[in-house]
Amino acid sequence: MTTEARLAPASGRLQSLVHGRSFPVAIIVLAIILIWYLAAIRLNASLIGEAAPGLGLRDFIGATWSQERPLLPAPHQVIAELWKTVAETSITSKRSLLYHSWVTVSSALLGFVFGSLLGILLAVAIVHVKSLEKSLLPWIIASQTVPILAVAPIIIVALGSLGLVGLVPKSIISAYLCFFPVTIGMVKGLTSPDPIELDLMRTYSADLWQTLWKLRWPAALPFLFASFKVAIAISLVGAIVGELPTGAQAGLGARLLVGSYYGQTVQIWAALVAAATVAAAMVSLVGLAERLTLSEMGVKP
Repeated sequence: MTTEARLAPASGRLQSLVHGRSFPVAIIVLAIILIWYLAAIRLNASLIGEAAPGLGLRDFIGATWSQERPLLPAPHQVIAELWKTVAETSITSKRSLLYHSWVTVSSALLGFVFGSLLGILLAVAIVHVKSLEKSLLPWIIASQTVPILAVAPIIIVALGSLGLVGLVPKSIISAYLCFFPVTIGMVKGLTSPDPIELDLMRTYSADLWQTLWKLRWPAALPFLFASFKVAIAISLVGAIVGELPTGAQAGLGARLLVGSYYGQTVQIWAALVAAATVAAAMVSLVGLAERLTLSEMGVKP
């Protein structure tokens, strides 16, 4: 076998790696980590104080990456905090990030279900009742111009006066955020069939329900799952925001509050990274459900 023949499979694997998804993502992650470390040096340099002139470059950089309360913690400090609060702490402990993540995720998932159902119902109504497209749709769009930080305390206080506390108020805030992308996506999806396809359904004497179930709904599924990916991520944001004005004792929002009160920036960043990881995992699960559903429908990836 010639040298070129032996190198051909390796070259093919290398090209597959470069043109695949993993390589570009890895490059971006490495770039972010590098920028993060450089930013930590720049921001934490002021914390070194009078000892800076006597330190060598290597010791100076090490000092900026090892502050107890840094302005910007280095990535390895955040990873160490995550390891301590995830792997080395009991899941039932209130110091466990898994415990706090579950509190927030439970509110986010409930809000996602409420918001998605509301969005689908509104979309179906808008598509089938033409007057709602001009009367209701503008108000749906206008609802998203109100800052959630202004709405959240009002919802928490109003529902608290009715005796609703804990999970429900946070889930309503999540639903408020995530119903909008589902509504808009489903309106686009339900109106995506071509006019000739709608004419064919009328030729078959199909009623509105049959047209919806056999034509509009299958055509809208790709749009629905795309909206779900946005909604599931933003529902987590809503749950975290819902925890902030209440001084919650549990949840990722509570970890952010406690960290800000006591200047624990490493704890704050660990909670942020945990929230981003949880959001990515939920979006990935929606993506998996999308692939399985479309595969069952015979759609090729």
